[in-house]
Amino acid sequence: MSFEHVSVMLSETVDGLNVRPGGIYVDGTLGGGGHSYEICKRLSGKGRLIGIDQDEAAIAAAGARLSEYGDMVTIVRSNYEQIGKVLYELGIEKVDGIMLDLGVSSYQLDTAERGFSYKEEAPLDMRMDTRNPKTARDIVNTYSEKDLFRIIRDYGEDNFAKNIAKHICMEREKQPIETTTQLAEIIKQAIPMAVRKKGGHPAKQTFQAIRIELNRELEVLSGTLDEMIDLLNDGGRLSIITFHSLEDRIVKSAMKKNENPCTCPPDFPVCMCGNKSKGRVITRKPILPSKEELEVNSRSASAKLRVFERVYTD
Repeated sequence: MSFEHVSVMLSETVDGLNVRPGGIYVDGTLGGGGHSYEICKRLSGKGRLIGIDQDEAAIAAAGARLSEYGDMVTIVRSNYEQIGKVLYELGIEKVDGIMLDLGVSSYQLDTAERGFSYKEEAPLDMRMDTRNPKTARDIVNTYSEKDLFRIIRDYGEDNFAKNIAKHICMEREKQPIETTTQLAEIIKQAIPMAVRKKGGHPAKQTFQAIRIELNRELEVLSGTLDEMIDLLNDGGRLSIITFHSLEDRIVKSAMKKNENPCTCPPDFPVCMCGNKSKGRVITRKPILPSKEELEVNSRSASAKLRVFERVYTD
């Protein structure tokens, strides 16, 4: 299967970067290379794009897609949490823009054997980086009921997290849970019939929770945002697309904190903490997909774009 992925809010995200023709840009979630291709179109021969992705299939697809730009493009197989190390090894100190398109790609969801989808029969995998020895199967079969409850509640935001965790533990005592459809059926049984009739697929939130836990998605995001802002040149921008409230909250709060890091009580006449602003939030409210985009790409429905600009005050 070829790496198909419709780039969400393509022009809005790249416009948000305010691309300088001779600048250096990083796409930290390269995917199929859709956003990167749009960035490259706006670069001159002196410009440069660094693409980072941990998915082998994405690297191959993006490499082919961006091949016409030759030496302007450098692709590295890594997690964007290693962005500082990747740039250091390439001899780059600062960049003019960084973008992230978070979550799971259409390709990953649609490739049944990757185990991301609750609709297709496949081994419980869900690894974004297939070099990772741990899979979704390990989480489902070895986490305690308490830990399963915690991740389904916190990352899946599912009201029936307690019951789902209980059902998983009861079923795995009979036999190991090996496949996506097996897990989806267990989750279905844990949710009352009346609720099942109303909402979307009952397994959606639990699958999301397990995927986030396995790939450390929120941990990587919250641990890397400050560093990414520090890696920007004056006027450089950070453009981030999130797909659920937990990611969006982390991004919104980090951007706000970097704009106004002062920790002094509000009644202090002058700032005493010495924390200096690193720039400004460009998007007071997140940018949402257009009506036209929603019509052609239903997966963009929950997407939100936020942009931060680095400003040096010294």
